Amino acid sequence: MSWLVRRRSIAALAAALLMSAPALAQDKLRIGKSVPNSWAFAATDVGVQVGIFKQEGIDLAISSFKGDAQMQAGLTAGAVDVALGSGPGLGFRAKGVPAIGVAAMYGAPSNLAMVVLAKSPIKTVADLKGKRVGVTTGGSLTDWLSREMARQQGWGRDGMQVMPLGSMQARLAAMERGDLDAMVVESASGYELEELKRGRILVDFGDIEKNFYTHVIFATDAMVEKRTDVLRRFLRGWFKTIAFIRANKAETVKITAKAIDVRESIVSRIYDAQVGGFSSDGAWSPVSIEVIRKSLLELGILDTLPDARTIYNDNFVPVKF
Repeated sequence: MSWLVRRRSIAALAAALLMSAPALAQDKLRIGKSVPNSWAFAATDVGVQVGIFKQEGIDLAISSFKGDAQMQAGLTAGAVDVALGSGPGLGFRAKGVPAIGVAAMYGAPSNLAMVVLAKSPIKTVADLKGKRVGVTTGGSLTDWLSREMARQQGWGRDGMQVMPLGSMQARLAAMERGDLDAMVVESASGYELEELKRGRILVDFGDIEKNFYTHVIFATDAMVEKRTDVLRRFLRGWFKTIAFIRANKAETVKITAKAIDVRESIVSRIYDAQVGGFSSDGAWSPVSIEVIRKSLLELGILDTLPDARTIYNDNFVPVKF
């Protein structure tokens, strides 16, 4: 073998080793979604499918829960390392959950809606006074939005009967049995129920509170303290994914439709309505944090107003790439 051929062979081998290095250095990371059917949370699936997390050396394992309270229990038990949950979920930190908000994820709740059955006699928000409204869990975002809407209507925070019943399917079944009058769900589910002529969107919650965090990203104390580099790479991968989503509607619609099991025609509509709500770098807004702090008292998650700096960590944001 000539010197030139040997040199080229060595160079080719070195290049191959460099290209394969990331695959050999993947750090396993477990992420939990507080609910399985959120289009915003399906950004995780996009990042996995197009290889963005892999590029950051992250082997992401995705799981789902049945609401914020169950997800926070998962963080406490060490079942997940990072999680996607609601803004009011930040309050669980003050109750002893060993996890903290590390990045803002999604702003005003334009991705949530109040839904009634297609045949329901309820036609306006005023008709909801005193009615039974299904939410995921007590102390969740869906709980807070229902009570905040009642307060804004002048009925008081208990102006509707808010009932935590878990998954959307369980709440829909309760509505069809006549045990519920309405439910707060992802807009994706509302659009699908409308197409199937089973339900009707009564209210889009995007107008309920503009300065708010619908969703935030949580990390366990172990991640923050012991796996700092992995957490930074995960967050970089997340916000790279958001940039990809904004620039690639067609591919995003295809991947997320499969992830949340909703038709692409519906997801295209969701994309147009909701893609603008994502944070591009995770930076926290003091105004939105203040609204979240007050919601913790209103939901009964906490008995006293917490110090803002005890419920979120700003050492990892804004994320730059």
